[in-house]
Amino acid sequence: MSNLTLLNNADDPVLFETASAANGSLIGVITLNVPKALNALNFDMIKLLEPQLRAWQSDDAIAMVLLKGAGDKAFCAGGDVVSLHHAMAQGKPTSLVEDFFTLEYQLDYLIHCYEKPLLVWGNGIVMGGGLGLMAGASHRVVTETSRIAMPEQTIGLYPDVGGSYFLHKMPQGVGLFLGLTSASINCEDARFVSLADHFIDSTKYDAMLAQILSAKWGKTASLNHERLTKLLTDLDNQSARMPKGNIKANLATIQKLAELNTLQEQVDYILGLATDDKWLQRAQKSLKHGCPLSCALVSEQLKASKGKSLLACFKMELGMSVRAGEVGEFQEGVRALLIDKDGAPNWQYKTLNDVPQAIIESFFANRFGENHPLNGLDTPTHIKERR
Repeated sequence: MSNLTLLNNADDPVLFETASAANGSLIGVITLNVPKALNALNFDMIKLLEPQLRAWQSDDAIAMVLLKGAGDKAFCAGGDVVSLHHAMAQGKPTSLVEDFFTLEYQLDYLIHCYEKPLLVWGNGIVMGGGLGLMAGASHRVVTETSRIAMPEQTIGLYPDVGGSYFLHKMPQGVGLFLGLTSASINCEDARFVSLADHFIDSTKYDAMLAQILSAKWGKTASLNHERLTKLLTDLDNQSARMPKGNIKANLATIQKLAELNTLQEQVDYILGLATDDKWLQRAQKSLKHGCPLSCALVSEQLKASKGKSLLACFKMELGMSVRAGEVGEFQEGVRALLIDKDGAPNWQYKTLNDVPQAIIESFFANRFGENHPLNGLDTPTHIKERR
């Protein structure tokens, strides 16, 4: 739109723009600008995003922030794990993996605690690191094209970027099921499991931005949150009916996981389902070919994080992620899926029974002692837990 003012270079991996609202307030607009890579989040993008978000948070002229992805295919398809694979494959220090995840979690945590309204336009693919950006936003919008997943078990990782926190906010058993199977969900599913707040037709983006610019924004963050909620609710009501999801239709089946005592029983239950449901069949296939170590980590992660604060979850995940960079399954999973693309990872541990308990426990060891890299992230006293 012609009234957007670009603040940096048009070929930068993240674009920052401002637009003047009708009453003179400014709207900050952020665009993840790597559409050929489905806007996958890399080091450079993270280093650009956090300082700009902090600057806008302290700028009284900025009323709210809108975050979107370039192109129609994806908001953000995940973190740039290919770069991490190259670092691991070249035997580079673990500190490179630690630096990436530290910066990513600092950014995600900032979004969770952002004072001003922060709207994420979750159009198209929203996976892994992309969901980390979206999950903590105050106003999360999905469209009929949204495809959301935490696919980490396919690459030997685990549902990070705050998954330890937001998977617990879902109906009983659903977080574990999604973590074990990497099942993809749509807009209705996302609303149902509290990963989205509003559904708006993808064709209404320009109309949404126009209404944002015509709104009468003030200087009080809480009132601006209310204004944005009303605006998006009105657009939601004017949009078409959401496409049907899969979780509600299969909720009784999924929730039986909670009745089983061991992870092996839960995995056997999912794999043993006799079903004609295509979504469940895809989930079974993903679980069957996924990383056994990742499955073990998902289960232990959810046990260890139950009742923990958001910051405690991020601190736990940082240790887990750095350890994943050392063990080898993460490197092999990325190779098979994204480097060689042969779809045939050679996991060290072929089954759940092959995964040593000591290896699982090593992911939860206190590797940082008193000097945790995320120690500086103190939840502002005026921020209430939104989810």
